[in-house]
Amino acid sequence: MTSDAAAPESPPRAGLTIFIVCLALLIVPLGLSGSPVALPAIGQDLHAGVVPLQWVVNAYNVMAASCMMAAGAIADQIGRKKVFGFGIALYGVSSLGAALAQDIVLVDIARGLAGVAAGAVMTAGASVMANMFSGAARAKAFAFVGVTIGAGLALGPTLSGLLVSSLGWRSVFLLQVVITVVALLGFGFIQESRNPEASGVDWPGTITFSLALFAFTLAIIEGPQWGWASGATLGLFAGCVVMLIAFIMVERRATQPMFDLSLFKDARFVGVNLLATAVSFGFVGLMVLLPSYLVGSNGASDNEAGLTLLMMTAPVFVFPLVAGKLVAAGVSLRNVLSGALLLVGIGCGWLTVIHPGIGALGLFGPLLVIGIGIGLIFGLMDGAAVSTVPPARVGMATGMFNTIRLASEAVAVAGMVAATVSLVQSKLSDGLSRFAGAGDSHAVADSVTSGNSTDAAEKVAEGSRADFLDFIAQGHTDGLRVVLWGAAAICAVTAVILYAVLTDRQKAAQADAGEAQEAEKVTASA
Repeated sequence: MTSDAAAPESPPRAGLTIFIVCLALLIVPLGLSGSPVALPAIGQDLHAGVVPLQWVVNAYNVMAASCMMAAGAIADQIGRKKVFGFGIALYGVSSLGAALAQDIVLVDIARGLAGVAAGAVMTAGASVMANMFSGAARAKAFAFVGVTIGAGLALGPTLSGLLVSSLGWRSVFLLQVVITVVALLGFGFIQESRNPEASGVDWPGTITFSLALFAFTLAIIEGPQWGWASGATLGLFAGCVVMLIAFIMVERRATQPMFDLSLFKDARFVGVNLLATAVSFGFVGLMVLLPSYLVGSNGASDNEAGLTLLMMTAPVFVFPLVAGKLVAAGVSLRNVLSGALLLVGIGCGWLTVIHPGIGALGLFGPLLVIGIGIGLIFGLMDGAAVSTVPPARVGMATGMFNTIRLASEAVAVAGMVAATVSLVQSKLSDGLSRFAGAGDSHAVADSVTSGNSTDAAEKVAEGSRADFLDFIAQGHTDGLRVVLWGAAAICAVTAVILYAVLTDRQKAAQADAGEAQEAEKVTASA
C-alpha cells in the first residue's frame, strides 16, 4: 500500500539519522555559548580591543538572524538537504578560517560567515527532521533536537574553557571543524525534500531587516568609542530607523512577506517574543560579560571561568523536563514562564555581590538561580511561541520567533558590553591620573572589559602595578554591577508583562469562539 496512512513514521536507520542531524545542529549553540570564553585569550593573542572582540560574538548573531528566514525559503525551493549540507560545509570552512586567522578582523569575518551557516543549518535541519519523521517518531526526534541545543548551550562555556587552557583558543574553532566533517560523513542518511508550492525569497524584506539590525548593533558597539552624541553614532541610529520603516512598508506590501506583521496584533505572541528578549539580557549577555570579568578582574584562568559558568548552564539539562512536568501537573504556562523569568531577574540582582577575589561558592547561589530560571524557560518557550498562534500560521510564527530571538541576542550582547565599557570608563576617569603612564580612561576601560587587564598594567610603573590592577578591577566591578541591575530590571518588568498577556490558550480559543458567535448573531440580525 502507498497511502499516507501506511507510510512509516521514521526513515530506515532512524537512530543514525537523528544522530547526524543533531550533531550538525550542535555546532550552532556551541558557536554561541563557547566563543565568549575564548575572547580574553583571543584579545591577548591578537592584541584586539573590546570592539573587534565583540564582533566575534555579534557577527555570528547578526548574520544568523538576518539569514534565517531567507535560508528557510531557499530550502523549500531548491531542497532542504542541499541547504542543510551547504550550511554544515560553510560552517566548517568558516570555523577553519577563524582557527587559522592571524588578525582579529579575519576572525570576525569568519564568524559572520559562520552565522550565515548557522541560519541555514538551524532552519533546514528542522525542516529535514520534520519531513523525515511523523507522528510519535517526530515528537521523539525533536525531543533529541531540544536536548542537543540545551546541551550545546550548557557545555559550550566549560568545554571552551578546557580547550583554551590546554590547547589554546584556536582549538575551540577546530573542534567545530571536526564536528562538521563527521556530520558530512553521515550525510547519506539524510533524505531530500522540498515544498512544490514554495514562493520566492523576500529579498527586500531580508535586506532592509539586515541593514537595520547591523546599523543598530554597530551604533551600540561603537557608541562608547565614538561618543553617543557623535554624528557617526546618531547617523547609524537614524539609518536603523529608516531601514525599519522601509522594512515595515515592504512587508505590508509583499504577497509572501518575511514577517507576517499581523501576528504582532496578538499580545500573547508579542509577550513570548519579549520573553526571548529578556532571556538575551538575563542569560546570553552574561555569558559574554562574566568570562572577561572572571579572567581580567578576578584572576581566574580560562578553564576556571568555563567551569564557573557551568553553575549557570548545567540546570539547562534538568529543568526543561521539570517545566514540562509542572505544566502537565496543572500549573499554568504563564505562571511557570513569568515565575521563571522573575527567578532570572532575582539571580541577576543577587549576582551584584560579585567582587574581585570572589570564589565559586560566592557565585554559586546567583548563578544557580539564573540557571534554574533559564532551564524552566527553555523547556517551554518554543512551544509557547507556537501555541499563541493558529495552527495554520505556526511555520511563520516559528521563523519570526527564532529570528527575533537571535536579533535580540545580538542587541543584548552589544548593549550590555557597551554599557559596561562606558560605565567603567566613567568610574576610572577620576582616579586614573595618579598612575603615571596608564593612558586615558577609554583605552584602559577597553582593555579591562575585554579581559586584558595585564596589557593596561604593563604601561604603569612596576611599583604601582598592584594598586593599579586593584583600582581598575574595582572600576570593572562597579560598572558590571550597574549592568546587572539593569538586566534584573528588564527581566522583572518583562515577567509582569508576560503574566498579564500570556493567557491560557484554551481560554483564549473559547473567547475567540465567543466573539465569533456574537459576530454571527449581529450579522444574522442585520
